[in-house]
Amino acid sequence: MSDLATLEASILDQIAAAGDEAALEAVRVAALGKKGSISALLATLGKMSPDERKTQGAAINQAKDKVTEALAARRDVLKSAALDARLASETVDVTLPLRDAQAETGRIHPLSQVWDELTTIFADMGFSVAEGPDIETDDYNFTKLNFPEGHPAREMHDTFFFHPKEDGSRMLLRTHTSPVQVRTMLSQKPPIRVICPGRTYRIDSDATHTPQFHQVEGLVIDKHSHLGHLKWILHEFCKAFFEVDHINMRFRPSFFPFTEPSLEVDIQCRRDKGEIRFGEGEDWLEILGCGMVHPNVLRACGIDPDEYQGFAWGMGIDRIAMLKYGIADLRQLFDSDVRWLNHYGFRPLEVPTLAGGLSS
Repeated sequence: MSDLATLEASILDQIAAAGDEAALEAVRVAALGKKGSISALLATLGKMSPDERKTQGAAINQAKDKVTEALAARRDVLKSAALDARLASETVDVTLPLRDAQAETGRIHPLSQVWDELTTIFADMGFSVAEGPDIETDDYNFTKLNFPEGHPAREMHDTFFFHPKEDGSRMLLRTHTSPVQVRTMLSQKPPIRVICPGRTYRIDSDATHTPQFHQVEGLVIDKHSHLGHLKWILHEFCKAFFEVDHINMRFRPSFFPFTEPSLEVDIQCRRDKGEIRFGEGEDWLEILGCGMVHPNVLRACGIDPDEYQGFAWGMGIDRIAMLKYGIADLRQLFDSDVRWLNHYGFRPLEVPTLAGGLSS
């Protein structure tokens, strides 16, 4: 009996010393498992006399019950301690601000924003959007636009040409989106009213030029269009885009192979402390080129210049984005700097509308 009491006391001490549920389970198996110490004592009862079995059996079962109760009590304590530790480690500080929703963490690039803005403005004037391939033929990029042979733009120091084909012709990366105007005039009958936004390519690289940039051009072809219509469209666009009530504009004679007469457009501005404000001040800033579509271009596209006439304009999307949102270096638009995008970018759900504000 003294051996049983010693065994019982030893097992109870081990139960009390168990630091976690795994250690407690090991004590249980050692005592009550199939080959456990108490289980071994219970197995000897069959070899005892009835009197011994009655006495020893009661003592062994009493020891077993005590061990079982001690195991259950210790298990409850360990589970409670484990739960407390888990709650302490997984505590949420409810005083912290909520994380932004995924729709709020991304940013729309300023170029994409401006693309949407100008599309919204011209769509309100009844223009549709026309698109074309970035890789063009010399015919669509130059010849049909009245560029003469030997024009500097046809040289490799200005234009990205591909290797010549077997017939000697060369494809190129379009230098403007004007080939989209050509494709539109070849595929549609007047009246035509489209804008042509897209990527363009020229061999140039500095703070105000990049080898790949973005342009938007506009084209109107009908029987009665004239420069007065062109001036009104550009004036309304500049007011809406720069979000001012009025802006003075200045049209200066210029030269482009594909328009006649050709004009360059300046807009009123004020330069102050490194900022440019439009619609006020005494300064002028060139912003785009335009003019009446040259009769040779109309003929090359299968349109009779004696019956139809039209006008066109073009401007850099990158340039007007820099002017409106105060971006100093054109190359920053293509650097993929997340910090820069977080500063200049727009929230995904801020869709530009004329009624709600283009850049609200």
